[in-house]
Amino acid sequence: MSRSPYSMPLLVIGLNHTTAPVEIREHVVFEPSGLEQALGGLMALGGVEEAAIVSTCNRTELYCALDSPDADSQPIIDWFHGWHGADPGAVTPCLYERRGGDAVRHILRVASGLDSMILGEPQIAGQLKDAWRAAATHDTIGTELGKLFQHAFAVAKEVRTETAIGASPVSVAFAATTLARQIFGDLSSLRALLIGAGDTIDLAGRHLHSAGLKRLTVANRDAQRAIQLAESFGGEGIGLAQIPDVLHEADIVISSTASTLPILGKGAVEQALKRRRHRPIFMVDIAVPRDIEPEIGRLSDVFLYTVDDLRGVIEENMAARRAAASEAEDIIKRKVETFLAWQRSLDAVGTIRNYREQADQVRERTLAQARRMLERGDDPEEALAFLARTLTRRLIHDPTVGLRRAGREERTEVIDAARELLGLDGDSS
Repeated sequence: MSRSPYSMPLLVIGLNHTTAPVEIREHVVFEPSGLEQALGGLMALGGVEEAAIVSTCNRTELYCALDSPDADSQPIIDWFHGWHGADPGAVTPCLYERRGGDAVRHILRVASGLDSMILGEPQIAGQLKDAWRAAATHDTIGTELGKLFQHAFAVAKEVRTETAIGASPVSVAFAATTLARQIFGDLSSLRALLIGAGDTIDLAGRHLHSAGLKRLTVANRDAQRAIQLAESFGGEGIGLAQIPDVLHEADIVISSTASTLPILGKGAVEQALKRRRHRPIFMVDIAVPRDIEPEIGRLSDVFLYTVDDLRGVIEENMAARRAAASEAEDIIKRKVETFLAWQRSLDAVGTIRNYREQADQVRERTLAQARRMLERGDDPEEALAFLARTLTRRLIHDPTVGLRRAGREERTEVIDAARELLGLDGDSS
């Protein structure tokens, strides 16, 4: 990939938990197996010079560096709809678009957890790093987005170090545990089934264990991974195929996998309820796409919650983080300007390079004329005088014309800038 010496305009197009319901979000998830092809398709669009894709359960975002500030975003939006086979009428109202400094501010807020459902949650920084690695692996990220992502990682680290944004134990897993305690009260006599083996399930298991729950089962496609995870908080691990054997024993079910199809169907839950003699089951589906069929929520003995339903629980634990968020916003405001200054420096580098190239061309042309004078026998002193006089006149010609025009148009700021750039002292008289 070629690397431009000039800064390229930045564009972010996406949707998240505040703009789109889970039904929309789960439809526009980019699967890891298709990410290379998706990045290639995005890069093939006219005007896109660099690209990265962030896709999590709560957000899907396209990060692009464009070849022009006036580049139209509609082809990118059309590609997004086409890739997912989505209805533009349903998805377009959920999309947001950020450009330039707003795009920089957006990714800094995302990386710092200020744009998350759980204010200050740290997982998103790791998900951004995954997106950056994928784009780097497939050579769709260059100087512009590379610097942007690295800047975002550094700012996120500073926010977590300098503020109390992550001090309170607030997460989707913590919210699920809090809600379980509100429903059941004492958890010590209950049994939980956790489906999946990622960070969220690990965190949910630890929160439940800390809340007094003693019996816990982890189910995962890789049974050995489930066993290893469950052992860390005194539970047992099983494969997904064994879920029907233990589902009727579970009072609490929390699921978070990367499956594209539901893990729990209505029939299996109905059978479990019969064996439980209709003792209620509390279920939390954290996955996007969803692991638990939505129809299960209509069963009278099931309390089914999705990530969207946890917002009320989460809100009760956010007061401390909001105060820290104000401090974090101040840091981000400064760091946006730092990045924009870097972009401006790229433009200066390109201008300097062009100016040097122009001067080199003038020098070579004038030197060639002086050499021809010597070749035809002219006095060397006369050739040297011609070289010095002509080179000076040609180098100052364009700036002189520009300064005279600025004087006629009373553009004093141009004249002041020229005096600073040219190192001129004294007044303009």
